[in-house]
Amino acid sequence: MELNICHLYPDILNLYGDRGNIITMKRRLESRGISVNVDECSIGQPLDVDKYDIFFIGGGQDFEQEVLLRDLASGKGKDICTAVEEEKVFLAICGGYQMLGQYYKTWDGVQLDFIGAINVHTIGAKERMIGNYMYRTTPESSGSIVVGFENHSGKTYLGEDVAPLGMMIKGYGNNGEDQTEGARYNNVFATYSHGSLLPKNPVLCDFILQTALDRRYGKTEPLVPLNDTLELNAHNYMEQRLSK
Repeated sequence: MELNICHLYPDILNLYGDRGNIITMKRRLESRGISVNVDECSIGQPLDVDKYDIFFIGGGQDFEQEVLLRDLASGKGKDICTAVEEEKVFLAICGGYQMLGQYYKTWDGVQLDFIGAINVHTIGAKERMIGNYMYRTTPESSGSIVVGFENHSGKTYLGEDVAPLGMMIKGYGNNGEDQTEGARYNNVFATYSHGSLLPKNPVLCDFILQTALDRRYGKTEPLVPLNDTLELNAHNYMEQRLSK
């Protein structure tokens, strides 16, 4: 078996070591004898969505998201929307999460229209939501506790057809109001969790990888467990800190 991964805009959207999510997915697949091909696609480069099983979009600052709008409008945005509707797997972090939504409206009323791949929108606030945080994913998204780091001023609100990725235990999450965190639509996994997300959350990582394998090959055997002592030590340390 093999999986093909596309890292979208790696030179622009890579805050707080988000590239570590690519490294983690690749290592966990190869440790199980599953071949992995990783390609990068940035501004001005064509995107062949049919080639890939997983798309990763990291986080970026507001002005970096603006830079991407013209490239997305050239046709890449429509291609991404098609891939989402075809139930390709997406992992989108912070700015990448917002970019998949309908729009971002700044606190002073300037609206940036994004690609509308998922029915969410974001409203900017003057105060940032920042710090280590923790949430539990829904049963449909592994049902595991996730620890991470959030840093965003945008408040994201989910449309009726979009489920939260999880519910907050400690921190702000999507908007600091409704206790939701992230979004799940088809096989999109979107979250505000930097840090990076997957190295210290191996249960969620394997759930995402299993989802991609099942989509490509039909229902597959569960992934063989790995020795996650280091990963779980890091996870449990943060979980204990945040539980105090």
